[in-house]
Amino acid sequence: MTGALDDITVLELANWVAGPSAGAILADMGANVIKVEPLGGDSMRGKLRQPVLPDGAPRTDFPFHLDNRGKRSLAIDLNDPKGGGLVRELAGKADVLITNLLPGRLARFGLAAEQLRTEHPALIYALVTGYGSTGDDADRIAFDLTAFFGRGAIMSLIGEPGEPPPAFRPGQGDHPTGLALLSGILAALRVRDRTGQGQVVETALIRTAAWTIGCDMAAALVDEQQPNKRARHQAFSPMNTRFQCADGAWINLSTFNQGLWDRFCTALDRPDLIDDERFATPADRFANNVELIAIIDEVFASRTAEEWAGPLDSTGIIWAKVAELPDLVNDPQAAEMAMYPEVTHPVAGTFRTLAAPFTLSDTPLEVTAPGPEVGEHTDVVLSELGVDADRIAQLRTDGIIG
Repeated sequence: MTGALDDITVLELANWVAGPSAGAILADMGANVIKVEPLGGDSMRGKLRQPVLPDGAPRTDFPFHLDNRGKRSLAIDLNDPKGGGLVRELAGKADVLITNLLPGRLARFGLAAEQLRTEHPALIYALVTGYGSTGDDADRIAFDLTAFFGRGAIMSLIGEPGEPPPAFRPGQGDHPTGLALLSGILAALRVRDRTGQGQVVETALIRTAAWTIGCDMAAALVDEQQPNKRARHQAFSPMNTRFQCADGAWINLSTFNQGLWDRFCTALDRPDLIDDERFATPADRFANNVELIAIIDEVFASRTAEEWAGPLDSTGIIWAKVAELPDLVNDPQAAEMAMYPEVTHPVAGTFRTLAAPFTLSDTPLEVTAPGPEVGEHTDVVLSELGVDADRIAQLRTDGIIG
């Protein structure tokens, strides 16, 4: 069975994570994804934690491969007008163009949406920004740390009351933004199938941040109020409470209704708590939560997380152990869902990567190759797209391609 998008060509002028992550999934679905990089390569190369490997083991840029697997690299200097002209020419051979370059830079290169769509009306132009493509902040440089977590208000909602906003791990806002872009691209391809016309697909880090915290935003759009942060001892009723076990592991769980509370007390072998007037209703439990948390902390500290699994499962409690990354890597359910396909690198050998967060039953996604070296496919891609050998040689002599 062929891939869902094996007849689609994607030109990617994007760096870091948000745009490239959408391109990686398109490649998993069979699209021919051509990554246009500056001569020095994508800024993402070599920037994140590299695994500690045995002495002498070959190293490669594993985080880069995640968001650039299955692509071919074309190295072009866009700062030279000839480079921008070459990309405009290549865009005419593509179905989709993905970019996260600032709108002002795109215009200088002759690669703004209105410029390319005039020349190539069937092109789907997919743009990722921090704050949108119009208005005063259209050209404000943004990362997910600033636009998604900071200005997108997520930092203000997380953490303990009175404490500084917490730090976040890299790419946490970029990957959902890439999924938003991917959704728009797939819809635009469907429309083009019907009409023959391309369109602009646009998302922004601040937009996906607001969607991510939609439950809070729905209320704030009405009353414009900031919800109070709650300390751990303030969150027992109705949900989102964490307890530490005898082995140091944490369990988080939810008892959001009276039935779950009663079953929870049974799981703890503390049926007396059900009839305790201090904890009879959610309001009572919230009013006396400091005392209640202290009682339950002591109970959980008497057993390991593994020992708690049986009582919690048998009583139907909604719970999970708070995993660390090695736990998630080795989770048997992750293996059942084939979340970690293998990919082979010519130097580093075979290693596991992360599958796209969805599957297709009849046209399955496939990780076919690691990320490319900078400009690895420049000559062959240009040749496939109609650039003759003499012109390729001259472009290299002029320092336009690498």
